[in-house]
Amino acid sequence: MNTRQRILAALNYENYDRLPILHFGFLEATLRKWAAEGHFNLADYPNIHDGSPDEDALSRKLGFDGNYHRIFAPHARIWPMFEPKVIEVMPDGMRKFLNSEGVVVLQGDDVDGIPAEIDHTLKGRKEWDEIYKHRYQFFPERVTSAWVNCDGTLKRFDQGGREFLTDPNRETHILLHCGSLYGALRDVVGVVNLSYLSADDEDLFDEMIDTNAELCYRNTEAALASGARFDIGHFWEDICYKNGPLVSPKVFHKKVGPHYKRITDLLRRHGIDLISLDCDGMIDHLIPTWIENGVNVMFPIEVGTWHASLAPWREKYGKAIRGVGGMDKRVFKYDYAAVDAEIERLKRLVDLGGYLPCMDHRIAGDAKWENVQYYCDRMRQTFG
Repeated sequence: MNTRQRILAALNYENYDRLPILHFGFLEATLRKWAAEGHFNLADYPNIHDGSPDEDALSRKLGFDGNYHRIFAPHARIWPMFEPKVIEVMPDGMRKFLNSEGVVVLQGDDVDGIPAEIDHTLKGRKEWDEIYKHRYQFFPERVTSAWVNCDGTLKRFDQGGREFLTDPNRETHILLHCGSLYGALRDVVGVVNLSYLSADDEDLFDEMIDTNAELCYRNTEAALASGARFDIGHFWEDICYKNGPLVSPKVFHKKVGPHYKRITDLLRRHGIDLISLDCDGMIDHLIPTWIENGVNVMFPIEVGTWHASLAPWREKYGKAIRGVGGMDKRVFKYDYAAVDAEIERLKRLVDLGGYLPCMDHRIAGDAKWENVQYYCDRMRQTFG
């Protein structure tokens, strides 16, 4: 069996020859540290990103089978985008920066992570009608100009990528990114503003959700109609934090749930029964909406701060829920004993079926190269 076949078999509760050893990419700081330690030459891996040939080569060097997050992603954000630009330099050197979605964020040379949002172009009905609504319309180039990693090269869909995606015998799994039904709007409007909008102007709130969802549906429909073969449908949201959702679960269920159902029904009509959802944070209160509306693979499963696990979800939802993630990558900064203890913890979860251990996020800069290699070796020894 190849990695694609193993992933599909595991998530479908079928037999497989061995468990695939997966990750979810690397932080740049991690790669720089490992290169400085002499484990590899960065110049030999110039284009490391999800599913790229260089990432695949580095994955094999460590002992992984690959990155779960190998996606074909039609363009589901605003188009045309705003021209990014610095609009003000502050006395302390921080910069007010207009990003590609019309949000003003703070930037600094020594600042890493998610930037602070300080203003939003989209404030209400006027800006939606005049500046944004037309940017959420579907046109074929959203799909045909998207890129896909073709087992060695990066190609546009209309320049060789389609042939790769139509190959029924390819060895690489591909997730079809079906967009974001709420998180993408949050990115444009802001968490607080979008929350107020649901109460202050429900008609506009509904129109924005419906317009964005229609774009996601049309992108998915066009990708499927092309004859391309995808293994798993995939959504992105990131609408929770460590204490729960950043949106009312009742509002989410009523306003967004039906749009998931429409898209997951479309996927299943094309033979795609596995549909995963990437949402960080404590997602428990949103899981019922996703399960009810056709999403059945949770990714990631953030074991970090709040000790998330597939086990209690399986007790509540049965085999309707699968999972990818839930491996505590923090053990990579310790020693072999810590890695062994984490693998021992994972055994019970793997035995549940429908589950693939995977780091929930990029492997962090405190990870020791030898510990990651040891993890891959021990996983292969433990799970066949």
